[in-house]
Amino acid sequence: MVVTAEQNERLTRVGPGTPMGNLLRRYWHPIAAEAELLAEPVKPVRILGEDLVLYRTLDGRFGLIEPHCPHRRAGMVNGYAEEGGIRCSYHGWKFDLSGQCVEAPFEDLSSGSTRFREQICALAYRAEARFGLVWAYLGPAPAPLIPTWEPFTYENCFTQIVQHVVECNWLQCQENSIDPVHFEWLHDNWHAGRSGHPERYAAKHATLGFDEWEHGFMYRRLHEGEDESSDSWRNGRLCIMPNLFAPLHFEWRVPIDDHRTLSVIWMSERVVAEREPYRQEVIPAWWGQHVDASGKPITSHVLGQDVVSWTGQGVIADRTKEHLGRSDRGVQMFRRRLIADMEAVERGEDPSGLVRDPEANQCIRFPNELRNQFVAAPTPERLAARLAVLKRVMPGSRPDDYFFLLEGQPDEVHQEWAWAMGLSDTRPTA
Repeated sequence: MVVTAEQNERLTRVGPGTPMGNLLRRYWHPIAAEAELLAEPVKPVRILGEDLVLYRTLDGRFGLIEPHCPHRRAGMVNGYAEEGGIRCSYHGWKFDLSGQCVEAPFEDLSSGSTRFREQICALAYRAEARFGLVWAYLGPAPAPLIPTWEPFTYENCFTQIVQHVVECNWLQCQENSIDPVHFEWLHDNWHAGRSGHPERYAAKHATLGFDEWEHGFMYRRLHEGEDESSDSWRNGRLCIMPNLFAPLHFEWRVPIDDHRTLSVIWMSERVVAEREPYRQEVIPAWWGQHVDASGKPITSHVLGQDVVSWTGQGVIADRTKEHLGRSDRGVQMFRRRLIADMEAVERGEDPSGLVRDPEANQCIRFPNELRNQFVAAPTPERLAARLAVLKRVMPGSRPDDYFFLLEGQPDEVHQEWAWAMGLSDTRPTA
């Protein structure tokens, strides 16, 4: 399909009332790590072009409220998280999770009535914590369920959450999720190409396959010399509607607004047998780096390479100037699905991929065999082979850095990971 200027606007603009904004508001989106709110219970956030305040109540629930108090417009980011809601620090007005004002201390006391504050309600959205993430739903009731994707149910895994902000529109990030050939040139060949060694280029892609499923798409690929017994053909990678990429981990591309994207990574790895049973009380979270202190891109890691390609298309890619080929069939399928889903919402219907059945949501199985990577603990040989592959992917990284997606993993997270994977005999203290 050739994208017109009007279609590009519809596909990329995410603010309230826009076609894509209305579509994306029908889904839950991860907007923070639960660990962040344990350390600091009130946090400013921006999602889908709206500035909001996220908070964790003293009884462990989560709320999302407009940034200014309806009384005298004080900043709710300076509020006090209490049981059942948040209190403005300026005059003490308290709001519950629905945004209803439940206390206006002086007004209640001086009038002897609650009638005044019962008429006051702040804009508020639903927020829930699951799987170490805090999720937001900005759409109409009834809200769908937060999907229980199969990897969320795996046991004896070390999990970490990583976030970073990408300075471009969400769509060019997510289209990357259904573009298999970019792996060859952007990732497999990056270091050889940038160092002037084309003789080291990886094998070329020979065959691509794209399949649709209920929640999105799966792509499969064969390189020269491979047959259909290859892992990359049998175990396709998933592009899940509307903004999730699922290879062996998860990457959400959450629109902050039209010009910026919050990239949220949920990475889980099976620990070695001698560390079982393994359970994390809190999933660690950190902010990754894809530029250094001088602003230069960090391209030693995979997502750093992705970011330079996404932002290199411009803040919002001009799709009217594209020349799409056979390798872009998945991108075209994804765009058609988005257009169909926007039209469904405009008709008052659900878009594709929503989960409303609690029974089905016990565990949503993936249409591939990647679960086999998590069924049994890795053998020393399998672990060593995987670590060797990771070092080949990021040759410029420090020797003990095995987090291949982004620079910046904190020492305490790396040390716990190393212990869980049997690479260290000493478990770090909390």
